[in-house]
Amino acid sequence: MSQYNEFNPLLRQPLLIVISGPSGAGKDSVVDQLRQMTTRFHFVVTSTTRAPRPNEVNGKDYFFLTKDQFAELIEKDEMLEYAIVYNDFKGIPKQQVRDAMATGKDVIMRIDVQGAETIRQLCPEALLIFLTVESEAELERRLTIRKTENIEDLKLRIATARKELQRMDRFDYLVVNPEGELEQTVATIMAIIDAEHHRLPHRKIIL
Repeated sequence: MSQYNEFNPLLRQPLLIVISGPSGAGKDSVVDQLRQMTTRFHFVVTSTTRAPRPNEVNGKDYFFLTKDQFAELIEKDEMLEYAIVYNDFKGIPKQQVRDAMATGKDVIMRIDVQGAETIRQLCPEALLIFLTVESEAELERRLTIRKTENIEDLKLRIATARKELQRMDRFDYLVVNPEGELEQTVATIMAIIDAEHHRLPHRKIIL
């Protein structure tokens, strides 16, 4: 059972939590499971210029924007971080994160490795969790069976994932997500978050 105590003011101060890692590691599945099991978190929704995949919902999975809309946010300095990922833009609007932190809930951001490193620079006290799988071979297998890209895009995604695995040492925690063990993976992440709430001195996020 979680040790979170909403009546303890020390434990109530929200954390900014980044869940990142290579494509195929299961970030979406982990975040969906967290959504289903508790209302304790506020989940920041990433904006992207890529087309939605089947069953993806605008405003829930991503905010799907045109490149002109995304460019306008950049020009107004309204993006906390953004990058070109597989030929499309992805990023986090600043105001969405500010509003989320004001709720008093822990705030979870599901972003790519490049974006996570940007958040580390902007918010050094953010909690960065690197999600991965047992091996590069398993990662390649998962990316291949998804069948969401053509051959060229798949090769690019696999090559990028391999590079991202080399950057895990820039994160606070490493969590392996084995096939068929999603509940245990999520339990590990919850335990990490609970432990961070008991850290002294307590983290403070200023955006």
